Amino acid sequence: MTNKSDQVTDYQPETLAVHAGTVRSQFGEHSEAMFLTSSFVFDNAAQAAARFIGEQPGNIYSRFTNPTVSMFEKRLAAMEGAEQCIATASGMSAILATCMGVLKAGDHIVASRSLFGATVNLFNNIISKFGVETTYVSATDAAEWKDAVRANTKLFFLETPSNPLTEISDIAAIAEVSKKCGALLVVDNCFCTPVLQRPLALGADIVIHSATKYIDGQGRVLGGAVLGSRQLLEPVYSFLRTAGPTMSAFNAWVFLKGLETLKVRMETLSANALELAKWLEKQPNVSRVFYPSLLSHPQHGLAMKQQKSGGGIVSFEVKGGKEAAWRVIDNTKLLSITANLGDTKTTITHPASTTHARITPEARASAGITDGLIRIAVGLEAVLDIQNDLLNGLK
Repeated sequence: MTNKSDQVTDYQPETLAVHAGTVRSQFGEHSEAMFLTSSFVFDNAAQAAARFIGEQPGNIYSRFTNPTVSMFEKRLAAMEGAEQCIATASGMSAILATCMGVLKAGDHIVASRSLFGATVNLFNNIISKFGVETTYVSATDAAEWKDAVRANTKLFFLETPSNPLTEISDIAAIAEVSKKCGALLVVDNCFCTPVLQRPLALGADIVIHSATKYIDGQGRVLGGAVLGSRQLLEPVYSFLRTAGPTMSAFNAWVFLKGLETLKVRMETLSANALELAKWLEKQPNVSRVFYPSLLSHPQHGLAMKQQKSGGGIVSFEVKGGKEAAWRVIDNTKLLSITANLGDTKTTITHPASTTHARITPEARASAGITDGLIRIAVGLEAVLDIQNDLLNGLK
């Protein structure tokens, strides 16, 4: 097999998105091949033994080694500026694998209050069973992170922009706190992708992705990724090799194709989202709009320093609470009512009753998620058509 990945490491990000990690078989295929196999055949018993104990590189079993998955890992790592990427079955399994790899009983996590509901449930209801406690702090106040540190604090976890209010955490400031106390800083970069933000360059130790979202970009398959240094990710890989929350070769191939168009999609989505956010601010039944590129956003300056653009997520509060929010959602005809995001098709959801329904009302209130809040993941449709669809309910 011919490996081209080492030949493109000095190229620009958009070139890396098309070429990095590419491996060609003896057939010389132009598009990356799908290796749909559970296991791999060895030349002899000695080769099999050498591969199993790590003395010789090569594929063994697709639970932890597969050429198509490896191509995706190398490509995303090149784009994030990471030494290594570990692909997983979903974004949540990427977070789980990270926690199981780097934490032990008695450890402590400091996490942002502004997290995806499933992440909160993972910390509170699953990781806690293994003797790991989590303290939640403000996403935007680095002083709270410092005050929450204990002698056993091993992990800081945040997502920026946050879901669904697009709060912006100062990655560099929080990284400074984490390094002083010896904790690892993990940043969920799902909303921005490496096209708009590179947390490792800002001081983060590990980056998490739900590849299901923008990396795929068309709502087709599930996947996740953990990125960082080889040393830090060694225990994460060991967990994946044993427990098997593995990305399939088919899904990896879909993500490879998604990465090729990621830059142009993120740029268009961001432009569409900004136009929609400005329009929403003018609607009489909208009380507040949350979007990083708006001057009204509380962390607008930080967002424009830390990100290349605002991304594709716009959230807004309507007057009238849950009844009014549901009326807006139910009267849409073009928008897809679904909690997924990152699609070419615009999606709309009510966070309080969907993505954050399983956390307590107190936790929702603490995170600023009101009954009148609506989240839109802007797609590639004409913005005018999205606006007209929303007007059906806003009127």
